[in-house]
Amino acid sequence: MEIRGIRRECLDTLRAVGKSQHPREFVAVLRETDGIIEEFDLAPGTVVTEQSAGFSFEMMPLDVHTAGSAHSHPSGPLRPSDADLRFFGRMGKYHLIFGPPYGEGDWRVFRRDGTPAELGVIE
Repeated sequence: MEIRGIRRECLDTLRAVGKSQHPREFVAVLRETDGIIEEFDLAPGTVVTEQSAGFSFEMMPLDVHTAGSAHSHPSGPLRPSDADLRFFGRMGKYHLIFGPPYGEGDWRVFRRDGTPAELGVIE
């Protein structure tokens, strides 16, 4: 399924999660319905630190509606690390990175190969 965008409410909640978890990272799995990212799941068994966040893929339910992932970079750079790129390849098509201060423009979208992407915000 082609992803057409992300719901504003979902995006705002992800930004709020990033802010509330700061200075620790968070990681979430994005879910789509009819091509629109509308929900996310915080992965069970997630281990977070100020430098990283991770979980066991075996803990995640099988789901054909997985669209990608979202996580924060509390240190600021809104670009994928080498570890992010290894993770992206295992989880959907679109990957959002959030950073401080977690405002309207403090997020980026990447494809699984790490190239920047656009994702419309749907009100």
